[in-house]
Amino acid sequence: MPFTKLGLSEPLLRAIAEAGYTTPSPIQLQAIPAVLNGHDLLAAAQTGTGKTAGFALPILHRVSQKAYGANRPVRVLILTPTRELAAQVAESVNKYGEHLHPRLKTEVVFGGVKINPQMMRLRGGVDILVATPGRLLDLVNQNAVKLDKVETLVLDEADRMLDMGFIRDIRKIIAFLPKKRQNLLFSATFSEDIRQLTTGLLVNPIKIEVAARNTAAETVEQIAYLCNKANKADLLCHLIKTKEWQQVLVFTSTKHGANRLTEKLNKLDIKAAAIHGNKSQGARTSALSGFKAGEIRVLVATDVAARGIDINLLPHVVNYELPRAPADYVHRIGRTGRAGEEGQAVSLVSHDEVAALRLIEKLMNKPIKREQIEGFEQAAVAPPMPPEPPRGPRPVRNQPRKAIAPKTENKPRRRSSV
Repeated sequence: MPFTKLGLSEPLLRAIAEAGYTTPSPIQLQAIPAVLNGHDLLAAAQTGTGKTAGFALPILHRVSQKAYGANRPVRVLILTPTRELAAQVAESVNKYGEHLHPRLKTEVVFGGVKINPQMMRLRGGVDILVATPGRLLDLVNQNAVKLDKVETLVLDEADRMLDMGFIRDIRKIIAFLPKKRQNLLFSATFSEDIRQLTTGLLVNPIKIEVAARNTAAETVEQIAYLCNKANKADLLCHLIKTKEWQQVLVFTSTKHGANRLTEKLNKLDIKAAAIHGNKSQGARTSALSGFKAGEIRVLVATDVAARGIDINLLPHVVNYELPRAPADYVHRIGRTGRAGEEGQAVSLVSHDEVAALRLIEKLMNKPIKREQIEGFEQAAVAPPMPPEPPRGPRPVRNQPRKAIAPKTENKPRRRSSV
């Protein structure tokens, strides 16, 4: 079925055509009519399925049909787990709605940057607000935004928000919303926590599951290179150079590991940048922009920071270290092989990760091809790791200030009389 049969307005169809979309993805085909008809939605959708367009297009259609009030209250609230995803969703909403008249106002707010400019942008009112939970609560508590007119609430990547400990913030935010509203929840997995969250939140929701859970796109080739832990960095450099990879997203387990790997790659003339929670928002945005533009060959990321990375035709994803949770493997490799395109997911697996690899295979119900590269073969027994170089001193935070003695006037002493 083409987009023209889904009931979207002409300005939205024009934006869809300009974006290069020809036919709706499975989730778009099911979600768009449901949202247009005002239903609550519970959707299981992996990264790269087109879910953002699946909720953004019908929301834009519905909101554009009603004139906004004089104060332009927030009518749509979209919550995301990370800054990168919030920025990506807001960018998509603006792109899809660029031909609407009058133009709807969309704003995005997240932490890691100064709050005052965000407060100023919200003063004139906003139709659609994309936000991370923590910064939104800060703005609500400072009376910078009101949520009592919200008509539609979207929880995007709800499972990740719960993993990051946002459940209390989400419940606080929901308390500020009107009871009568449309609720849309998107999650890659339906855990017990997700089921508890939906209780009392969703009213007779339409349930959508576009693909079997815990599966990757069939167009993604998955390979596990067995190696020694000490040789991982050299093996990665070897693969990048010999296979002439030009755009590679690499996942590490820690921020320190991301920094260390990035430093090594740059020393070997492989242009790389890292994004993680300790990087400023400006540094993260710059790294992602450079990666998308092809100026940076390798982007090294932690799982949390990678949420929201949306790059068309990303050819290679590398698990430098396997994730602690098998389901995160599916999230990671979902960055490649999108929209029916081919992609490759490579994992560098050391002795202590073989058990984790088996758990991933069990979760996906699919074996992953194992290979070894000449010169980087895995030893029969794990060799001892060389000692890590010492980290730099950590900044001391929240230290109590030293008490300062009050100043006293230097009065001349009175001489005692004899």
